[in-house]
Amino acid sequence: MALPRLTSFLQKFFLAGKGLSFTTGKYFGQAVLVGVFSGFVVVGFRYLIDLGGSVIGSVPVRPLLLVLPAVGALLGYLLIKRFDSLEHARGTDSAILAYHRRHGYVPPAVLPIKSVASVLTVASGGSAGYEGPVTLLGASCGSIVASWFGLSRRARRILMTAGISAGIAALFQAPLAGAIFGFEVLYSSSDVEYDCILPCFVASTVAYTIFACFFGWGALFPMPTDIAYSNGLRLLPYFVLALIVTFGVRFYISGFNSVERSFGGMNCPGWIKVVLGGIVTGIIGFFVPEVLGTSYPVIRQTLTEHLTGQSACLALLAIFFAKAVATSFTVGSGGSGGVFAPAIVCGGALGGAVGVFFERVLPASWGVHPAAFALVGMAGFLASAIRTPLAAIVMVAEISGNHQLIVPAMWVCGIAFWLNNGWSLYRSQPHNREASPVHE
Repeated sequence: MALPRLTSFLQKFFLAGKGLSFTTGKYFGQAVLVGVFSGFVVVGFRYLIDLGGSVIGSVPVRPLLLVLPAVGALLGYLLIKRFDSLEHARGTDSAILAYHRRHGYVPPAVLPIKSVASVLTVASGGSAGYEGPVTLLGASCGSIVASWFGLSRRARRILMTAGISAGIAALFQAPLAGAIFGFEVLYSSSDVEYDCILPCFVASTVAYTIFACFFGWGALFPMPTDIAYSNGLRLLPYFVLALIVTFGVRFYISGFNSVERSFGGMNCPGWIKVVLGGIVTGIIGFFVPEVLGTSYPVIRQTLTEHLTGQSACLALLAIFFAKAVATSFTVGSGGSGGVFAPAIVCGGALGGAVGVFFERVLPASWGVHPAAFALVGMAGFLASAIRTPLAAIVMVAEISGNHQLIVPAMWVCGIAFWLNNGWSLYRSQPHNREASPVHE
């Protein structure tokens, strides 16, 4: 009599829970596999990035600046063109499209081909980022794992989303932001995919851990932690920042869409389009070299140096406009690369310029610091441009190692996200769950 009671107690203690089942346990194990797979793929991708940067970076760039981005974009385009199934594998937008329209299927050939093509484009000076390729790489890892186990379309979509999270979490060394990004980026409203939340957390944790074992555990762009939000009056200039970011995002998105439409309407081979886009990027980069490649030095400078004066303000504004235009021509012409990282650069430059201005005109007692405005500007720009406010708030804290500016980031992200409802860099985003074929 005592033994059945003991068995019943142990079952309730260890196994009770409405959601606990073989199915949920299976998703946990498969999400771990997606994290392991994605983690090692991103490690390899990062080594490839470093190799491409060292090889191409050793070339005397200045005399070749006008043509080098075009050469890299052309080589990347021809590589992708060789595989018909990858011709429209553009990055995060393609991953979102695969979730809603292709039952979560991403071709396995994405892994080697998209990696090399993106490095050729960006390392040669193309104004783009690696987050677009890495989300597609992670999505492909999730799709492959689903194929290994012969899973349903629903399961494939879940694991594909977990792969997106794993890729961002690893490459940006932002595990929580990466996890949120995966299930938040699928819609342009505040809707999320609830079934994907826990697999995204699991895969992101594993992928980040593997990546950090190779490349360290520190923040990607560390900034001083003593730069904090400690004066309520600063909400006023942060409100102005939110308005400026809102219109900065509209300039970025409308410019990108216009360039993409213009190239799409050109009656000429695709390789000519990417060469033209690369030449325009090279011309811009000749005069504003900060816009070439990922422009990560711009982010580091705005977060670590105390920029002051009119010249610094004008220089940051010039970088913002030049980066937005150069990215539009690099990616909009058909080049392989992402628009997420350039959005961070644009937000940092715009926020830094606003911070320099307000430090100059407001009383010293307000304690305005340009680096704080740069970081918050990055968050607001991301939240508004790619429709991921939660991921943006967490990401800037994780990539900078500074968690003292979350409150102004919430303020700016909320305002910019609300004001730019209907604007998004990702055309494949449905507005909400009801508009997705997945939920028809």
